[in-house]
Amino acid sequence: MKDGYIKVAACTPKIKVADVDFNVQSIIAQIDSCKEQNVKVAVFPELCITGYTCQDLFMQGTLLDSAMQGMISIAAVSKGYDGVIAVGLPVYASGKVYNCAAVLQDGKILGFVAKSCLPNYNEFYEARHFAAYCGSQVELDLSRFGYAGKVPLGQFVFNCKSLPELTLGFEICEDLWTADPVSNYLAKAGATLICNLSASDEVIGKEKYRRELVSSQSARLVSGYVYCSAGDGESTQDMVFSGHNIIAENGIILRESTLFKNEITISEIDVKKLSFERRKISTYEAYDVDFGIDSIGFDLELCDTTITRFVDKAPFIPNDDSERNYRCDLILQMQSQGLKKRIEHTGAKTVVLGISGGLDSCLALLVCVEAMDLLERPHSDIVAVTMPCFGTTKRTRSNAEVLCEALGVAFREVDITKSVTQHFEDIGHDMGNHNVVFENGQARERTKVIMDIANQENGFVVGTGDISELALGWATYNGDHMSMYGVNASIPKTLVRHIVRYYGETCTSDKLREVLFDILDTPVSPELLPTDETGTEMTQKTEDLVGPYELHDFFLYNGIRWGFSPKKVYRLAKIAFNGDYDDQTILKWLKTFYRRFFSQQFKRSCLPDGAKVGSVTLSPRGDWRMPSDAMATLWQKELDEI
Repeated sequence: MKDGYIKVAACTPKIKVADVDFNVQSIIAQIDSCKEQNVKVAVFPELCITGYTCQDLFMQGTLLDSAMQGMISIAAVSKGYDGVIAVGLPVYASGKVYNCAAVLQDGKILGFVAKSCLPNYNEFYEARHFAAYCGSQVELDLSRFGYAGKVPLGQFVFNCKSLPELTLGFEICEDLWTADPVSNYLAKAGATLICNLSASDEVIGKEKYRRELVSSQSARLVSGYVYCSAGDGESTQDMVFSGHNIIAENGIILRESTLFKNEITISEIDVKKLSFERRKISTYEAYDVDFGIDSIGFDLELCDTTITRFVDKAPFIPNDDSERNYRCDLILQMQSQGLKKRIEHTGAKTVVLGISGGLDSCLALLVCVEAMDLLERPHSDIVAVTMPCFGTTKRTRSNAEVLCEALGVAFREVDITKSVTQHFEDIGHDMGNHNVVFENGQARERTKVIMDIANQENGFVVGTGDISELALGWATYNGDHMSMYGVNASIPKTLVRHIVRYYGETCTSDKLREVLFDILDTPVSPELLPTDETGTEMTQKTEDLVGPYELHDFFLYNGIRWGFSPKKVYRLAKIAFNGDYDDQTILKWLKTFYRRFFSQQFKRSCLPDGAKVGSVTLSPRGDWRMPSDAMATLWQKELDEI
């Protein structure tokens, strides 16, 4: 439960139809396994104590009494185990039989959750045997079964006292498949983790539909979702059950079972992550009191949860090749459509950008080309300007020129060495002092040059900086920080590389492909410090100064996008980058990230326009509103405690 991770399990036991004693022992065996694996929420299938396929046997008092006695036996076995267990059984109450989930913990029955939506079509005839729950809560006296105390039956959410972000809601099979699922109301009542006790038969195509249904519902509700289905052991008189168990979180399938294999499916749900996302969504509706969902409290012992779910060290980049290519193509379209609209609106005759031979300006140029193609205008309406100075290497200067030639854009070279030297003389700066004045003087001169050329050419300046640089403030204020439209404003550095690679792999020009791949192999650098004596080797490499961008993009995604605490980001980074960086290196750059992120907000408070293309943006008009003078004290203090 540390950092909000709750270990959950969907358990499909081997059963025999109407053999309660056998089924109870099978369920207990899986509970024992869950205990050993420190599972905190264990969900079993619909009516698993009796078997879902008992049909008219559900009318028999013998079966109903045996099921209740079996459930109480399971509750007794749970004594001393603080994990919440949900098992399905038929419950006789107020003259009717209800299809219920018994919610158990530490020897106690917290409540019976009754099914609301009963199918009565195709092979399902539940309405023949059960009554639908319609909002009339009742209390059951189970003393005749040897259980002291009354147990409520109805619809509930279960609130964890020790972890307020964890609230459990239970629905049963068809409750999810309807036009207005019960889980909608459970989520409105605060449930961050929905558990479904199901007996879903298997037919061709249903596996995919079921997976999409669970995934989409968890996304719509911004919730965790544990779907547990009946499997081998149910009657095969007219259908078969595959035991398809699914664990999802906010639209992502974390784990699912193998079909036709009764097993325990385990993963971790991050309820703090879900709570953070819900806090951000203003359209997340409040609870509708008319539905009649009451609250029941429970407690869990706070403990460390071993994380077995995948922690992606490149969260902005899909792992699947085809999905990655699709994403890169889509982002290029979004970037170019945004730029196209701005060109049309301003009536610009040209677009102007600085071209350095590096990755960011390369991607920006490709976007400009795509935008001109959409407008059916010549590539020569793009003016790419290279501005060599003290730190420009022969390699980057050559790549800039070759790239522009391969794309057919207008190319200019403006050597700014003399103007920068004169500027330093004017302000009395020692040329031998390679401090921030030395660096920023060059960056601002370059911006002045392309701004003036844009005026000459009746155009506007396209910015090249990416969101990773903006997060760190790795941009010269009113230098490369400024433009009329920033096409890379929401593209992280790690993704820039993949988009450029995708363009190179899919283009038809060998010359263009070759130069793009060489740009990909060039170290990231602003080239603001003098080269070596040969002019071929750069002496300034960005990642040596501010840290690896793959780490910073990971910090940005987890620390800012999801609001994770610094300690949680550190914990996840150690898992994701195990073998790549030692703990001290990760901590060093994480401290750098937070220090720079807070101190450099003033640069993000006045960013040029630029289209959002992903779930993370730092635009002051979009997803990120932060005062420029906010203190990083709390975040740094937490890191200092590690």
